[in-house]
Amino acid sequence: MQEQLAEAIRRGLREAMLPNKEHEPLSEHTTFRIGGPAAFWCSPQNPAQLQKLLACCKESGVRYYLLGNGSNTLFSDEGFDGVVIDLRGLTSPLVEQRQGDETTLTAGAGLTLGRLCAEAQQRGLSGLEFACGIPGTLGGAVYMNAGAYGGEMKEVLETVTFLDDALSFRTLPASALQMGYRTSIFEKNPGWCVVSATVRLHSGEPTRIMAQMQEYLTKRKEKQPLEWPSAGSTFKRPQGAFAGRLIEECGLRGFSVGGAQISEKHCGFVINKGGATCADVVALTDRVREIVQEKTGYVLEREIRVVK
Repeated sequence: MQEQLAEAIRRGLREAMLPNKEHEPLSEHTTFRIGGPAAFWCSPQNPAQLQKLLACCKESGVRYYLLGNGSNTLFSDEGFDGVVIDLRGLTSPLVEQRQGDETTLTAGAGLTLGRLCAEAQQRGLSGLEFACGIPGTLGGAVYMNAGAYGGEMKEVLETVTFLDDALSFRTLPASALQMGYRTSIFEKNPGWCVVSATVRLHSGEPTRIMAQMQEYLTKRKEKQPLEWPSAGSTFKRPQGAFAGRLIEECGLRGFSVGGAQISEKHCGFVINKGGATCADVVALTDRVREIVQEKTGYVLEREIRVVK
């Protein structure tokens, strides 16, 4: 980053009294454990601080990247020449509103899905069991309409509050968020930032909810390579097929480039076997896509976000 730009963002961060770090290793903040340094790293603790930070970036002409739990992100080996905004501090207290058999929970975008699911279970609220093992934040789950085991966020989402391009707070109902398979209106509007979300759940027996969550967690442990760093499912599911099955059918189980490898446990996952770089993962996934298309006709699309 040019020193003039760096000094401008330093000055803006000081004036807004926003704690920050320079040259923060991004490999420490993603589940892939890959990525060079961020020129600046900042962790706002509430929506007002986030608003100030975004205004600072815009006024300084410095690009920024919004990061949740880092579970679906692959940063460049060169790092990110701008401000990485860690949204995990946006964890305002849960707000519960009961309406007969249904209850809404409103939570900050930085709350992890695991924590939200645990809170719902303890309160005897069902509907989020499918999400208990997804290693992301609520904001990230909304952004990509996260799902598992037949459930998706769009099925429980009520409303979302966010900052728009003009840095104004807005709230939209789920029906207006264009939520589809691993996508939403937020993906099409990268300047928008999820601040909080409300989910609508229904009453359930806490022990039954826990049993269902434990069943899903056990399945994940048995079938997915959770013992290795990864970004979760690497490719989106192509219509009429499953990415992992196509990759296996093409004889690519265990295929590797550098430290990146197609998991031998689940071919839908690319894992970091040790020392993998962003370049390794990109080269591996590009080659897998070529082979799968050549042998099966299916075009695989990466689910993970590559950030340069």
